[in-house]
Amino acid sequence: MLTLALVATLTPNMIVIFVDDMGIGDLSCYGQKAYKTPNLDQMAREGVRMTDFYVASPACTPSRAALLTGCYPVRVGLPQVINPDSKIGLNPDETTIAEVAKSRGYRTAMFGKWHLGVGDLMPRTHGFDEFYGIPYSHDMWPPNKNGTWPPLFTFNNETQEREIKTLDDQSELTNTLTEKTLDFISRNRANPFFVYLPLNQPHVPIAPSKRFVGKSRAGLYADQILEIDDSVGRILRHLKKLKLDRNTMVMFSSDNGPWLPYGNHAGSAGGFREGKGTTFEGGFREPGIFWMPGTLPAGKVQTEMASTMDILPTFATLIGAKRPEKEIDGHNILPLLKCEEGARTPWKWMYYYWPAELQAVRSGDWKLHVPHTHRHQNQPAGKDGRPAGESTEKQEIALYNLKDDPSEKINVAAQNPKVVARLIRLLEIGRREYGDSATKTMGSKMRAPGAVTGTRF
Repeated sequence: MLTLALVATLTPNMIVIFVDDMGIGDLSCYGQKAYKTPNLDQMAREGVRMTDFYVASPACTPSRAALLTGCYPVRVGLPQVINPDSKIGLNPDETTIAEVAKSRGYRTAMFGKWHLGVGDLMPRTHGFDEFYGIPYSHDMWPPNKNGTWPPLFTFNNETQEREIKTLDDQSELTNTLTEKTLDFISRNRANPFFVYLPLNQPHVPIAPSKRFVGKSRAGLYADQILEIDDSVGRILRHLKKLKLDRNTMVMFSSDNGPWLPYGNHAGSAGGFREGKGTTFEGGFREPGIFWMPGTLPAGKVQTEMASTMDILPTFATLIGAKRPEKEIDGHNILPLLKCEEGARTPWKWMYYYWPAELQAVRSGDWKLHVPHTHRHQNQPAGKDGRPAGESTEKQEIALYNLKDDPSEKINVAAQNPKVVARLIRLLEIGRREYGDSATKTMGSKMRAPGAVTGTRF
């Protein structure tokens, strides 16, 4: 007879840590020089660090929808950021990673920022046994928008628990969410489990706990990164203490690039162009660190292209679960994570949407932008939580070779007309399948979002 402990060893656990508005240049294992992130550096040394790891949108709601469903946000009807009063959210008909885990008898929990719908579209509608956190971004509260946002509460499942009134209240969240995660792991050590930990920081307003203020000696934003790094270290040490480390895959990433107008309260895109809210690399390319000692090799750097949309099908493969019945866009990237000889990206091409406008496509080392406008950080940048203004700039059609020019500075379209023509054909496929607001095209693969029909809170 199989004991619970033996069942747990046969069914790998997974923890997805998904932070908010962190840039790829914010970690020392990705080149940050002003301060060190020792725990994430160690996670990279003991696991696999990806250099070309992408989110599916440069903003909160759509990026989270893509991670949880394995789909482009336009496919599931959520290409835009939703507000507290939005009447849509993630459709319960979509299959989430949590529901894939539940199909194999896993216990599931989410601790952190949801931002995929309120009322009857909260996390427990989507396969999570437990939820503790906030329903949307923590800057969507009364101090912003001239007091027109509703009060912001933490939720324990569907119950409002505590109103967040001050930055001091917000400063408690990272530690609280980490403690909830550690407790859930302890309670389910003999059961297979899936944890989704979408920390609400380092999104503005920045609010590290008191024990981290000043610790980095590089400013408040860096202090907040060190607190996140500390939380990761606490989780990894807890897994090792409970002897679960060799049976638990941990992933770390961020939902989009840095919110650059906030200046010293924003992160670093690590030399990539622009940041949050744009389809340049600084908006889409994020840290991707995967850790599972004994299954994934240690100290490897994977340069093949992958996406947060790959997490669901990869986890399904890892635990022997069926993929969702509805079509998804992500791929199984276990061969990449295991750094198998000859493993190549399963992505023949990848689209860049913002919000529902198809602005760019990448295939291999080539990336083509079609004409569009984009936000640009004005100089000087914002300071101490006050943003600088943004200008609107026009991007003409441009071809970049990301291997030679990762910062997207040198337009080589004129020298490569055949490449441009091929990528334009790929964009036409994208418009037909997923739509394009710029050309007012409805895609054949687009599905409806969920509707908030019950009590909002």
